[in-house]
Amino acid sequence: MAIYLLPFFSLILFLQLSIHVRASALTTAIGANERLCFYADVDKAGEKIGFYFAVQAGGSFDIDFDVKDPAEKVLLDGVRERQGDYVLTANTVGEYAFCFENDMSTLTEKLIDFDIMVESEPRREPPAKPGQISEHTSALEESIFRLNGMLQNIKRTQK
Repeated sequence: MAIYLLPFFSLILFLQLSIHVRASALTTAIGANERLCFYADVDKAGEKIGFYFAVQAGGSFDIDFDVKDPAEKVLLDGVRERQGDYVLTANTVGEYAFCFENDMSTLTEKLIDFDIMVESEPRREPPAKPGQISEHTSALEESIFRLNGMLQNIKRTQK
């Protein structure tokens, strides 16, 4: 009986792993002469936005991109970039646009992996002086928060 259940459990494990992998980054194809935009909402000013992309296939493995704030002000842009990893501070509440443009190519489709992360976790204020414990934040909690930020940077770098 256990031999018959082994393929079933293997399939469930495979599906769980594949769902986890898909959740970490998005992949999209951008046709020749096409512009494609993705959007992220920022709920409050001061939040951090992580933006990562890498061209996986097509042409010279390069793409044009730009990032705009809710007022249509260009925050980042690049021409014929192969990959990028950026962290921005959102100074304006609203919808940020992350656009890729493949207008340099007349025939070739590009395949791009990308990830957009908005830090929406509530941040606690650090103690006023080192070693001072505030009523809401302990030294251990502050250390954990800093470690979490460093791990997120390592995760983006590995992607």
